[in-house]
Amino acid sequence: MSVGGELLVGLAILIGLAGIVVPIVPGTVLIAAALLVWAIVVGTATAWTVVGVGLALLVVSGVVKYTWPGRRLRDAGVPNRSIIVGGLLGIVGFFVVPVVGLFLGFLLGTYLSEVQRLRGLGPAWPATVHATKAVGLSMLVELFGALAAAGIWLAAVLAS
Repeated sequence: MSVGGELLVGLAILIGLAGIVVPIVPGTVLIAAALLVWAIVVGTATAWTVVGVGLALLVVSGVVKYTWPGRRLRDAGVPNRSIIVGGLLGIVGFFVVPVVGLFLGFLLGTYLSEVQRLRGLGPAWPATVHATKAVGLSMLVELFGALAAAGIWLAAVLAS
């Protein structure tokens, strides 16, 4: 693959990493697609091994992303409904106050859902903090898997 092509793949991976942190684009899918395109163009056994390992890392981090934080939320007694309401208000917040509104909307939505469920302002805050930590943990797990896949790709490119 030409240097320009590898730069484009690298750019797609960087955009994918940014999409994990600020969910504007489907980051993991973009990284997987970039790795796959790279392997198809390069066509070597090493490239296909890199794609296999990279995709495995993305899949494993995706599974862990949904299971580990979800278990922590259940242990803290925070229902999925609060996360869904937080996510929906986060989407609305994203359009009202670009980028930052996503996080503010999530916090507000989760908090309001917990106020309604727990019938009080005070008890809702610890549940909101647990939900925010779980979402942050989920994001870090996904980011770790994506960074590992990107690192393997970069090592293969630099070695060739």
